[in-house]
Amino acid sequence: MRAGLRAVIESRGFEVVGESSTGEEALVAASELRPDVVLCDLRLGEGIDGVAVTAALRAKPEPPAVIILTTFDHDAQIVRAIEAGAAGYLLKEVGTDTIAKAITDAASSGLVGGLADDRLIGALRAPRVTLTAREREVLQLIDAGAANREIATRLFITEATVKTHVVHLLEKLGVPSRTAAAAEARRRGLI
Repeated sequence: MRAGLRAVIESRGFEVVGESSTGEEALVAASELRPDVVLCDLRLGEGIDGVAVTAALRAKPEPPAVIILTTFDHDAQIVRAIEAGAAGYLLKEVGTDTIAKAITDAASSGLVGGLADDRLIGALRAPRVTLTAREREVLQLIDAGAANREIATRLFITEATVKTHVVHLLEKLGVPSRTAAAAEARRRGLI
């Protein structure tokens, strides 16, 4: 993947100053090579992930712009990356023109425009939902297809208590049904 990405980047007139296979290597290389833009995956194997790399790079006195380039497509991960200071977020399936534009945008303004804006804005505008541990357990069982009676039995609580948790979940997630609650929770990365 890195070799192909390097070829694409260099064919567009950019200079690739370094490559790393782990988050720790990326931090060392970035300190030594001082790139203007870093393309970083979210999942980097053992050790720190792309969000931690982004946060560490952005904490430097003259930080590079960081573009997350990954196959990991979840709104919660997008929000984590942006909160850590990423200039933008691209899926690996995007075309070479999009990657080149993202690098140019990030180098000039520190932000990648028009790439994941709609999803990012939607994720950031969605109210933060905080679930209790019990609500999360109930939601996971709903997602697995369990009825209230089965949830009550498995969690050693009454059906009335399960119904109360379901009502709270529907309110918190802003959805009309159990099925919608499970779908919305998956979309937000809550389960």
